[in-house]
Amino acid sequence: MRIDAHHHLWRLLPGTGGPRPAARAHDWLDDPTAAAIRRDFTLDDLAPIAAAAGVDRTVLVQVLPDVGETADFLALAAEDAGGLVAGVVGWVDLTDGRTADTLDALRAGPGGERLVGVRHLVQGEADPEWLDRPDVRRGLAAVGEGGLAYDLLTRTHQLPAAIRVVRARPGTTFVLDHVSKPDIASGELEPWASLVRELAAEPNAFCKLSGMVTEADHASWTPADLRPYADVVLDAFGPRRVMFGSDWPVCLLAASYDEVLAAAEAVTAGLTAAERAEVFGGTAARAYRLRESS
Repeated sequence: MRIDAHHHLWRLLPGTGGPRPAARAHDWLDDPTAAAIRRDFTLDDLAPIAAAAGVDRTVLVQVLPDVGETADFLALAAEDAGGLVAGVVGWVDLTDGRTADTLDALRAGPGGERLVGVRHLVQGEADPEWLDRPDVRRGLAAVGEGGLAYDLLTRTHQLPAAIRVVRARPGTTFVLDHVSKPDIASGELEPWASLVRELAAEPNAFCKLSGMVTEADHASWTPADLRPYADVVLDAFGPRRVMFGSDWPVCLLAASYDEVLAAAEAVTAGLTAAERAEVFGGTAARAYRLRESS
């Protein structure tokens, strides 16, 4: 089974088309650099692309810090007759002291059984120690005790706090998104590589081979530009803790879905067939405890 462990969907205001995902304001798309993806992206758009790429299941990841969006994504997954969305990584407020109750409410709603993880847009937090704040730690404890994974959306300078949190909660699965967004365009590896290796030393840490093309030069990147970063991740985590994610449709700023997949296949070409099967399916199924069928 081939799994895309990271993609998004959105519908912009004013609402158009079908009911899901519901139309919401996406202010981040007002940035001029996002013009190419400033439109609706729905499951109907993704399904034929995924099928053509041989992708059987996906993990739909939150876009907005909005619990309503998470409930909407779960309902969408439940209503999806094709069963493409196997899991949802949603958003809850980790700081409000009610994380466990919010998670319980989401699980009790339509599609609640598809909730497999939680994410916060840590990359946008000004405090590099945000993940290690006491209130955030309490929220992360509720996520782990609820049997859910936590996706780490960080940049290099936020990795030290992430490492401390991952060490403090050995029973919780943590998944590093987009290899922590190193500056691939510049070719710089340190201190990113050393910090990623330190994180990977913790057995409860996983990593998504995703989001690299948008950290490279959008106009001129090649798989060779991505390979040094993929090599660090694969060596540090091992294929059984690395998973492919397209980051569609954000990836469209730099590459098509097929180009992202081809690049991931190129940088993993040196692996055995069994190891590639882990990166392109097995790891995601284990980390997120995905069901084999809907």
